[in-house]
Amino acid sequence: MEILLIIISILLIAVVLLQSGKAEGGSGIVSGANDSLFANRKERGGELFISRLTLLLGLLLFVICIFMNVIS
Repeated sequence: MEILLIIISILLIAVVLLQSGKAEGGSGIVSGANDSLFANRKERGGELFISRLTLLLGLLLFVICIFMNVIS
């Protein structure tokens, strides 16, 4: 079970690093120059797949951690 947890953790880290940043201008956020920060941007194609894979791996990691805690 620990091996599965390690594999899921590594996959989750890799998928999170593959995601594109939602806020492209960090300095514009502080100064208020980025008007499209909270705009509804639809994810399509690869971004949608990576986002859903991140959610799935995160939930799986959470469930396995809870399950391992209950067993021990």
